Amino acid sequence: MSFRVVRSSKFRHVYGQALKREQCYDNIRVSKSSWDSTFCAVNPKFLAIIVESAGGGAFIVLPHNKVGRIAADHPLVGGHKGPVLDIAWCPHNDNVIASGSEDCVVKVWQIPDGGLSRTLTEPVVDLVFHQRRVGLVLWHPSALNVLLTAGSDNQVVIWNVGTGEILVHIDSHPDIVYSACFNWDGSKLVTTCKDKKIRIYDPRNGEIESEALCHEGSKATRAIFLRHGLIFTTGFNRSSERQYSLRAPDALSEPIVMVELDTSNGVMFPLYDPDTNLIYLCGKGDSVIRYFEVTPEPPFVHYINTFQTPDPQRGIGMMPKRGCDVATCEIAKFYRLNNNGLCQVISMTVPRKSDLFQEDLYPDTLAEDAAVTAEEWITGTDADPITFSLKGGYVSQSANKSLSVTRKANILNRASAGTSKSASTATLVSNTSTISNNNASSAPAPVSGITEKDVRDITDEIRKLKAIIVKHENRIRALEAAFRSQDDDTDGGLVARNAANVTNNTSNDTKASDSHNKETNDQSGNNDNHGTMASSRASDEV
Repeated sequence: MSFRVVRSSKFRHVYGQALKREQCYDNIRVSKSSWDSTFCAVNPKFLAIIVESAGGGAFIVLPHNKVGRIAADHPLVGGHKGPVLDIAWCPHNDNVIASGSEDCVVKVWQIPDGGLSRTLTEPVVDLVFHQRRVGLVLWHPSALNVLLTAGSDNQVVIWNVGTGEILVHIDSHPDIVYSACFNWDGSKLVTTCKDKKIRIYDPRNGEIESEALCHEGSKATRAIFLRHGLIFTTGFNRSSERQYSLRAPDALSEPIVMVELDTSNGVMFPLYDPDTNLIYLCGKGDSVIRYFEVTPEPPFVHYINTFQTPDPQRGIGMMPKRGCDVATCEIAKFYRLNNNGLCQVISMTVPRKSDLFQEDLYPDTLAEDAAVTAEEWITGTDADPITFSLKGGYVSQSANKSLSVTRKANILNRASAGTSKSASTATLVSNTSTISNNNASSAPAPVSGITEKDVRDITDEIRKLKAIIVKHENRIRALEAAFRSQDDDTDGGLVARNAANVTNNTSNDTKASDSHNKETNDQSGNNDNHGTMASSRASDEV
């Protein structure tokens, strides 16, 4: 007798359901950029979508209650000079969002509660380093104000947004970085690159711990860290077939699982739910969402089901678990962008008959609070993200939070440290203002962050400069004295020669005068003789 054993899983019957059109967002001009990005970011307060914008780059921010048809003149976040390529909400403040653009600048914005009433052009802070377009922004999962950016200049930079300074600079990628992801506590970093390799870094010093070939295809790849340390990747093989793999960090070159899916051309974005260990694969241009469950037993990645829609998707965003409805057993919510301007809301639900809180579906999930500060993290402190229970509902705490940026001053530019500056033109080395959102002008702030060692170093530099100045002054005096003595010798010779010339000229003038007088006397004597002879002849005639 034959029988079939069905794998036991509480997520085996998860199904997706699209909300009605009037409960979705319509008339959105989704960006037509060819960059491989999700173009969408969601948190429990807002929905952000990268849109087409004339004269620069912009994205739209909508509160969740503003459904239906969006007005064409709806306010935007539009401070970039080039198209926006990627956006990401801060996990520790629902009002803060970061954006990367083709203008090579990363901007961090603070959105007021209730959404925008006018177009926002003044960011909280500008992060300027990259020399080419910035296509990836990623927040640290447990450290406050730590932001990773990657650009087409092959550089990966980790910032402290609270001070606007660079914490770590990674320049070991030979080509464009396709994706990056921190592990659960943020102590490791995995990246995929255009050179087809996957790398694991220590994000504090930028050292490569291991690397291997990711997928053999030349198209874009993605990699994410799972909660328990494994790495899930998506990419293409040599025949351009899409595939996914599961790997262990200490054996990157030997995948645990490598499975081919189909032959579509769209890049697959893996969206991961750490609470349920579910992975949702959403391909660019696809009309389906596949979801899998990762388990410790073979085959490790179990296919569950596929959500089918009639329209291809342009981008997609996933709601954090604290924004899901626990009363209806909703375990995931997606915001799917279509080419026709519709942002479709899809709810993933586990069918349950009971109306009580289902603790097995909702273990403690990521909270809004940060576990460590940026300064603690960069000095070596690791901490798991803070979690909390969804039982009893969730209330956002970010209403009382505002991102403030205190920049370190340039010690050699004290004169400009006390001047008022615009938040949008604040530079990394000269602005000492504390910047708040929607306040373009900022008051002067005292110079901070100067240690005793810095003072000693500056004093030593000043002392060295003084010694160099004294040495040059002595040299200049010696050269001037030598030049003066040479001038004196030259002037003496000239005076002697001039005196001799004057004497010679005087003698010549005297001789010329005597000769002239003699000629004059001779001429007068001749005249007298002629007169005497004439008068004697006249007397003889008489």
